[in-house]
Amino acid sequence: MAINVKDDGGDDVMSEINVTPLVDVMLVLLVVFIVTAPLLTQAVHVNLPKTAETAPPEIKEAIYISIDAKGKVFLDKTEIPLDQFEKELLTRKAADPEIALNLNADDAVQYGTVAKVMASIERSGITRLAVLTAPKT
Repeated sequence: MAINVKDDGGDDVMSEINVTPLVDVMLVLLVVFIVTAPLLTQAVHVNLPKTAETAPPEIKEAIYISIDAKGKVFLDKTEIPLDQFEKELLTRKAADPEIALNLNADDAVQYGTVAKVMASIERSGITRLAVLTAPKT
């Protein structure tokens, strides 16, 4: 801490900011935050019963449907003719009722092809569909 010992009798204004009170306030706020942060959890503490271990649920990957610029339809990198696409979806839905699909369509593909694929998905009874797009740059 600097002390002005020069006494020339003038009433000059001191232009330096004293940061000690600021540091004191910030340290108090930090201590308050550190003390109260653990208290903000909403969990109720309970003693859980002991049981045999079980396997975690199987995470299923979504099936990717891709439509290239020429209008060819691919189901997980396997080309499927459009007239057989719905039949293949019905077969996969019978094997897994909770099937999820991700639809990728090229920007240059005609809308009619995408609409036919989406209609086939709807007719097959699959309700979990994500339409993937690229972020705008």
